[in-house]
Amino acid sequence: MKTQKPGLHPRNRHHQRYDLPALCQICPELSAFILLNPAGEQTVDFSRPEAVKALNKALLTFFYDVKQWDIPDGFLCPPVPGRADYIHHLADLLAETYGEIPRQANILDIGTGANCIYPLIGSHEYGWRFTGSEVHSQALGSAQAIVNANPGLSRQIRLRRQKDPKAILCGIVHKNEVYDATLCNPPFHDSAASAQQGSERKRRNLGLGERDALNFGGQQQELWCEGGEVAFISQMIAESAQFAQQVMWFTSLVSRGDNLPELYRALTRVGAVKVVKKEMAQGQKQSRFIAWTFLDDDKRRRFAARAR
Repeated sequence: MKTQKPGLHPRNRHHQRYDLPALCQICPELSAFILLNPAGEQTVDFSRPEAVKALNKALLTFFYDVKQWDIPDGFLCPPVPGRADYIHHLADLLAETYGEIPRQANILDIGTGANCIYPLIGSHEYGWRFTGSEVHSQALGSAQAIVNANPGLSRQIRLRRQKDPKAILCGIVHKNEVYDATLCNPPFHDSAASAQQGSERKRRNLGLGERDALNFGGQQQELWCEGGEVAFISQMIAESAQFAQQVMWFTSLVSRGDNLPELYRALTRVGAVKVVKKEMAQGQKQSRFIAWTFLDDDKRRRFAARAR
């Protein structure tokens, strides 16, 4: 089992404090959400969902050349630095086979969401081509609107509706298609009540009252599913065996480290030949993703040669 020490990836563009004046210049609407912290320094009012959305819009414009970006109210507004970390660690994983970071990789983003965040970052940073799947029609429409509004993205990003809400890979990976990797941010909670409790904890941590909105938002399919992330990833693992020769690396975020043993057992059952864990950290937040493949080293090299 390979493991990396936690820490923001060296290629991540977000190691330094936000240059708020520069971000406000490129996204003037962010200015309305700037306040002073107890030390007298400028910061963003993270308790307001509009502020987090404006910050995301500014970061995507400033760092990733996304000129137009918006999401409907109530949809997940993800922290950009952490999502970028996943992309950079995935690039390192692919480089182990390619000998360098590939510039022509095909990536499948499972549950791309209304924000389309992974394809936006990955296409800019590495020139990768993305297929994004999504089960929610409004989220898919939002993601497609982002792609359509930014010249050039339609050549890098295509979106597909998952018509079967009980399926993950089936119906999305077509016959004769090949992908260098999949990525996924699965729903974490196992019920609406659990998701609500998580929201309340976030509110308390931010010093918010019950009437305050949760800053990062999220729809049901983004936050919870029956059985939580273990059930979702376990199903993905089971389905992945059907596409063992079409995908080099399957990957997924795992929010809770104590969920790993059950997922490792599921990977053993389906015959994964190699499993890798990548640790990540953003401030006090610890995260990780697991990656598995059904191809041994020689088969992955042949896969990479064919993909080129």
